[in-house]
Parts: sequence; C-alpha cells; structure tokens
Amino acid sequence: MALAKIVVALGGNALQRKGTPATAEAQLEVVKETVEYIAEMSCRDYELAIVHGNGPQVGSIVLASETAADVVPTMPFDVCGAMSQGYIGYHIQQALRFALQKRDRNIPVATIVTQVVVDKDDPAFQNPTKPIGAFYGEEEAKRVAKEKGYAVKEDAGRGWRRVVASPMPMRIVEFSALKELWDTTIVITAGGGGIPVIEKEDGSLEGIAAVIDKDLAAARLADDIEADILMILTEVEKVSLNFNKPDQKDLDNITVAEAEKYIAEGHFAPGSMLPKIQAAVNYVKGNPGKKAIITSLFKSLDALDGKTGTTIS
Repeated sequence: MALAKIVVALGGNALQRKGTPATAEAQLEVVKETVEYIAEMSCRDYELAIVHGNGPQVGSIVLASETAADVVPTMPFDVCGAMSQGYIGYHIQQALRFALQKRDRNIPVATIVTQVVVDKDDPAFQNPTKPIGAFYGEEEAKRVAKEKGYAVKEDAGRGWRRVVASPMPMRIVEFSALKELWDTTIVITAGGGGIPVIEKEDGSLEGIAAVIDKDLAAARLADDIEADILMILTEVEKVSLNFNKPDQKDLDNITVAEAEKYIAEGHFAPGSMLPKIQAAVNYVKGNPGKKAIITSLFKSLDALDGKTGTTIS
C-alpha cells in the first residue's frame, strides 16, 4: 500500500514565538519544539515535504543589509530571500534529524534552495502590497523611494515601509530534484514561498523583488507532487466565521463551494486566513478526492486523525 503524501506548510509561529527575541538562537529553540510534531508524522509513515514562512527572518536580513550599506553593498531582495531559506532550512533539518534519531528513524532531511517562476506580467506587480524591511517617516520614505526606485506605503499607522508585489507561483524550478528525493528524504523546500524568478526569452532565470505567499507555494507543490493532504499550520485550531466576534462559528468540514462562498462574503482577512483558504481551495479543486487541513501546529496530529482542525474537501 502506498504511503500517504503530505505537504506541510509551517506558519510563522512554528519558527518564532510572540514575546521571544527575534534571534537565530531563539528561533532554533522554537524549531526544536516544532519538529517533534513533524517527527511524529514521519513515525506514522507519512511521506513529507516542508514549506515554511520567512517574513520576520528576511525582514531582519534586509534591515541588516540596509543598515550596513555604508560599509558593504546592499543585498538584492531575492538574495536576502535565498539567505533566509538557507538558515531556516539549516535549523529545521538539524533539529528534525535529531528528533527522528531519538525515535530510531534514520531518514535524511535536506533543504533545497528553491526558485519559483512567476509571470512578469502578473497584475500583482502593478499594485505592490507586501511590506518588507524598515519603518520610515513619510518624508524619509519618499526620499528612499526616489533614490532607490522602491514603492512605499503607509503600514497600518505604524509608519511607512517598502512594499513589493506578491505574485502567484507558476512553477517550482527545482521540482525534479525534489521528486527524486521524495521517497527517501524529508525535503524542506520553497521556503518563504520560494525565491521569485522570471524566465527570460533565452531560458535564463532572473530574481526579482517580490514575495510569494508560502501557502500558495505549498499548494503548488502539493499539486505537482500529487500529495494526498495539504496541511497548513497556523495559530488557530480551526478556521472560523466571524472571527473574534460574539457569534464566532468554528468550521469542521467544508466543501470547496462553501469555502468559496465564505471568501466571497468577506469572512477571511487578507494577509491572514484568506491566502490559506485560497491555497486549500486551489489544491482541492485541482485534486478531487484529496483534502486540505488547516489547524494549529499543536493540534496537527489530532487533525490528521480527524479529531479537530478544518478540513476542506
């Protein structure tokens, strides 16, 4: 009997806890807790790939690069994304290898620095919305925008920031390598949604300043690898309607049609639950009979048993 394939998308809380310092050392301690759940999935004989976010981490790398601009050249944003994939992957693979070793499971864990092709004509490039890097006052932000060619916007009353586009993922460049590794290795891939690249007329790839939503990238991977389950791990145990209101309603099992209806009714916040629901819908629509699960890291094993979480099928 074939083993079930799962693509696991780790949310930011699986890498950093609120109230803890945003240091590499603190991240590793959180990751050590996170991978205990991943190791248990492996012990249940699921075949796994891991996709992770990188928002705070790539933001720190960009800020460090900009702060040291008088001393060393500023790193392009796509390079900063690649750097974040490397060090987050390093932490996950180191911690997960030990968690598996404790369970007498000799399974390799490897990180692939992953490029993801996007359409240079994606409408998202006409309306950049994803804030990155440092906060500025309005006057300074406009000066930086003029000097460096950045797009800038005011960010929720906290100040002005650089914004970049968030295009749709079209193709995972390193997919063939991932597919070769799948049967023998737990692969960490498409970190931060992947490094956005465009394909030029001569077939070469060029990195661009953009952020691909990691849940949409995970859905792309799950579709390509023909996974049985797309599991999106976040801070809440279940998806809710009227979230944080007196009439909040938690969702257990919903269809694609119901999910699309709730999206149209505006139940899910952009930049929060909305892309997770969209990713789940995209995956299930393209893979009839398969399912997507949205739940918290701490309830992930129970959700695989059907005891909690929100399942879209």
